[in-house]
Amino acid sequence: MPSPYRALFAAPGSTGFSVAGFLGRMPLSMMGIGVVTMISQLTGRYGLAGALAATIALSAAVIGPQISRLVDRHGQRRVLRPATLFALAAAAGLLLAAHFDWPDWMLFLCSAGIGCVPSIGAMTRARWAYFYRDKPELHTAYAFESVVDEICFIFGPIISIGLSTVWFPEAGPLLAGCFLATGVFWLTAQRATEPPPHPREHHTGGSALRSPGLQVLVATFVATGAIFGAVDVVTVAFAEEQGHKAAASIVLAVYAAGSCAAGAVFGLLRFAGAPARRWVLGICTMAVSMIPLLLVGNLPFLAVALFVAGLSIAPTMITTMALVERHVPRAKLTEGMTWVSTGLAVGVALGSSVSGWVIDAAGARAGYGVPAVAGAVAVAVGFLGYRRLGRPVPQRGGTHEQHSEREERHVA
Repeated sequence: MPSPYRALFAAPGSTGFSVAGFLGRMPLSMMGIGVVTMISQLTGRYGLAGALAATIALSAAVIGPQISRLVDRHGQRRVLRPATLFALAAAAGLLLAAHFDWPDWMLFLCSAGIGCVPSIGAMTRARWAYFYRDKPELHTAYAFESVVDEICFIFGPIISIGLSTVWFPEAGPLLAGCFLATGVFWLTAQRATEPPPHPREHHTGGSALRSPGLQVLVATFVATGAIFGAVDVVTVAFAEEQGHKAAASIVLAVYAAGSCAAGAVFGLLRFAGAPARRWVLGICTMAVSMIPLLLVGNLPFLAVALFVAGLSIAPTMITTMALVERHVPRAKLTEGMTWVSTGLAVGVALGSSVSGWVIDAAGARAGYGVPAVAGAVAVAVGFLGYRRLGRPVPQRGGTHEQHSEREERHVA
């Protein structure tokens, strides 16, 4: 491990919460694609599969920020454990409903309940911010977290799709639930590294989403999430059309591997200048990288195209989290990070749903038009809101402007 990453773990307890956070985040890459694989195996209905994945994502989009707001006020342990137990109960209901061919409304009801799953990535990033706020190590920590995200997306789909296709259809989502339970309860057992809750009086001014800069980030990531959701669903369908459905997990892992490699390198670099410019460049690169997918004719070419497309994901996400810290008061940092995840979740829901309908109507190759359109929308929203990203808002314990100056000195 390069020395900047090794230095992160000098903080006592950092290794423990990082490993727990990794396990708790595995369902992020396993549950949605596992449900798509499970339902398509059991019913052959990609439209229903995509709609259920969209329901999970939309429910998480609505409930997730509220859970994170409670975490900011009451602490991670008090909030995450009951929320996780509810999500696990809903996941168990979904597996039973799918296995025993219960009515569709039961599938949708249980899928909505899974939305109570907490944003573990936001929880671990908040712990890093608690350790390294206003220090150059925080950039490396955010890069490390993005690499962990991508490692989850490398192995998660392989495990989920592989188990559901080789063993039994419910195996992927079932293992995702086991990862969630283990990760959350281990993470919340580590009290020494848990950020202290902020009193109610620190939460004046309403939701963190009232920040204009955060609104731009969330709106753009709705379109970005549509890219991810559509690519997942269309890739599974394309692999099935090619006669190698199980290979979809390998292709999606290559997509994540490109992001993982780029994120690892990005975390070793130090940048001068406004992060907003790097963020817009990342969004544009992500959009352009969707165009070659329209030309795919076989799985090897698709894997290469997705690897190149993945190179822009982690750097953009790392820069996004740095911008969230600039535009959200410290007492609402977990909520602000979760709103970004919420934007992604809404986009994943839209991308999964729309691409499922397109696949059913016109085939998998036509489905790759969905992420191409979503990329164009992301660029448009990013450019329209760019000026808002240059105006950080004041925060308790020092202004965002002061924090910006300190960070710019660190990265110069």
